[in-house]
Amino acid sequence: MNAIVWLGGLEGPTWFPPVEQALSEPDGLLAAGGDLTPERLLAAYQRGIFPWYSDGQPILWWCPDPRAVLFPEELHVSRSLRRHLRTSGHETRIDTEFAGVIRGCAAPRSSGAGTWLTREMIAAYERLHELGYAHSIETWHEGRLVGGLYGVALGRVFFGESMFSLEPNASKVALVRLVREARERNIVVIDCQVPNPHVQSLGSRSIPRPEFTALLREHCHPHPPGRWSTRDGHGAS
Repeated sequence: MNAIVWLGGLEGPTWFPPVEQALSEPDGLLAAGGDLTPERLLAAYQRGIFPWYSDGQPILWWCPDPRAVLFPEELHVSRSLRRHLRTSGHETRIDTEFAGVIRGCAAPRSSGAGTWLTREMIAAYERLHELGYAHSIETWHEGRLVGGLYGVALGRVFFGESMFSLEPNASKVALVRLVREARERNIVVIDCQVPNPHVQSLGSRSIPRPEFTALLREHCHPHPPGRWSTRDGHGAS
């Protein structure tokens, strides 16, 4: 088995090894160490790399193969979800409660599973939000935040990080709104990182890592960051 690279030497704050060096078991583990400065995080995303680790571990950096993605034009909204979007009373907002969304994602799940969102991770993404790179898509019901997701936008790529739901379908409502926003902003791909049934039901699929990194080379270019629109809306696509 190949050894993973330890970051933090003399390579510089934005250096990563080639993603082709990532392990196949565990799938995609590429490097450890380093930090979560905005410079390093943005450099990682531009290469298709993301941090994922638990308390007590060093920072672990991943680039799995294959990669789960959602192309906005491939969004699948079931008949039942369309009905929910029309009748539930859920509304969506953008970038009005980033702190609430990321803490909702960090909260323990009903299954009893722990969270991978450490205090260090939360602080790092809140900083990216302050800089205009990280965004929250929020689902509200009767004035209460009941679900949402957050991620990082670079160029024409949105890197989804995590989502949460306190009411049925609340995170799906947020994802539908994200896709609508992506279409309006000419975003060509939403990174879902690894396959899961929740986003697969909405049309995500897996593509080979080389195909994903080719998309990044074409579309993931730095752009002037800033808050996204805070206009209210319903989740319909």
